[in-house]
Amino acid sequence: MAGLNLSSRLSGRWLLTVITIVNACSMAWFGYDQGVFSGVLISSDFKYYFPETLDADISGITSSCFSLGAFFGAILAFTFGDKLGRKRAIFLGLLCNVIGAILQIASWHLPQMIVGRIINGFGMGVTSSTCPVYQAECSSPRSRGKLVVIGSMSNTAAFCLASWMNYGLYFEGGALQWRFPLAFQLIFPIFVATGLLFVPESPRWLVLKDRGDEARAVIARLAGRNVPLDDEAVTKQFLSVQATLQSEIDGRVPILDVLLHPGNDKQQTLRRLLLSCGTQFMQQFSGVNALGYYLPTLLQQSVGLDEQESRLLTGVNGTIYLFAAFCCLLIIDRFGRRKMMLYGSITMGACYLIAAISLKTAGTDPSRERLLGRVTTAMFFLYYFFYGTSFAKVPWVYNSEVNSLAWRTRGAAAATATNWMGGFIVTQFTKVGVDNLGWRFYLLFAIIVWAYFPVVFCLYPETSRRTLEDMDEMFLQHRSLIVCGKRVLTQRERPADFVEAEARRVAEYAEGKGNTSVQAKHVEEV
Repeated sequence: MAGLNLSSRLSGRWLLTVITIVNACSMAWFGYDQGVFSGVLISSDFKYYFPETLDADISGITSSCFSLGAFFGAILAFTFGDKLGRKRAIFLGLLCNVIGAILQIASWHLPQMIVGRIINGFGMGVTSSTCPVYQAECSSPRSRGKLVVIGSMSNTAAFCLASWMNYGLYFEGGALQWRFPLAFQLIFPIFVATGLLFVPESPRWLVLKDRGDEARAVIARLAGRNVPLDDEAVTKQFLSVQATLQSEIDGRVPILDVLLHPGNDKQQTLRRLLLSCGTQFMQQFSGVNALGYYLPTLLQQSVGLDEQESRLLTGVNGTIYLFAAFCCLLIIDRFGRRKMMLYGSITMGACYLIAAISLKTAGTDPSRERLLGRVTTAMFFLYYFFYGTSFAKVPWVYNSEVNSLAWRTRGAAAATATNWMGGFIVTQFTKVGVDNLGWRFYLLFAIIVWAYFPVVFCLYPETSRRTLEDMDEMFLQHRSLIVCGKRVLTQRERPADFVEAEARRVAEYAEGKGNTSVQAKHVEEV
């Protein structure tokens, strides 16, 4: 297969399309795994073979061990991601996913099921850390947000598919009701593995590994078919990446200093790392996995619906979530990252508050229980719409943008590890929380989600419409933690200061390399 040299055959839009397919199918598998297990848990045949899951704590660990495995997968990506490269990391994750899936499909005992979910989760932690970074590093600033969101939207589409599959199989008895949904996930690696044959390594990773000639060739191929290596736009983009990397190398401090003495680091690596981890923390502690893994259970326990209605409404909810993801695709580059997170904080908190009030009132007024149950269900649906157009997608884009080149994989991996650990905690304690807190469980999430608003407003700079190299300029020149009130840090359009800085950076680097053909007026089109 290597003799065919498939990875050098595509260029331009076709190449970017296949890269997007690899990212989209990897993230789709992630979404499918999140959605499918909610139906597995309530299948009568599953409960027959795994009666231990009738206990809330055992049910919680059976669901959440997937997130725990993914946490360690993300840690591996943090530690070895830059050594492996983007393609090999994705392939490693893919292999673990397949092994874990097969173990789950063939499970007859709970320990085997848990081991399979941990291995599957480990692979998902690697791929979910790497794929958005790979997509971002191969995309232009104007399309980067949309293309990363396509991957995340595929996640949502697969989640929707899993929800409807769970409903459809409700009418089937026996093992088919839960083994077939688990087996169906093996469709995804076929597309990912095929796509990996046709795509090159990320040009920015190649620059990081001092493989400049290969990086320039990939940049030329991404620019279009038969674009020469000495094309002016290709040369300028290549030099901009190299100049930024050289600047990072010149100002680099040891990892321990980054973590223990952040004031010595001009690149503000720790601050950027915490910002990217913060988006994923906020995503998970918005309670999405509490609803994702347990929505059918919650609809039965909190709202009082039967199993068939719960499965049907979970499918409807998945469709609403998919529609929301499509809306996000259209607006993420139009409104920017900050505004979408601020809007999500307000609207999601309102949904939780109304749901909590409805459940509390229903508990004291049985005559209105059915009506208020419908209101609660509607709030769950609205929550998913508001979440789908804000915190479902923005964190994956943000953490693939905000970190420096040398720390992009580590930053994305640390953020993804935060996501998975948050998912583990929330999933593990959801059923216990609902059992013990009742309506107060949803009030707790309302308070948490509303607390995000001042955090985002005060601390999070805008990353939309910037080049990945602009991020270094942003944190080099603006060292204050507070960004509100500073238009250059919060406006959606690319600031003129960054345009001028890039032109100066490219000119200085080109002059140092003796490349007089590159003019200082370079502006990467965004």
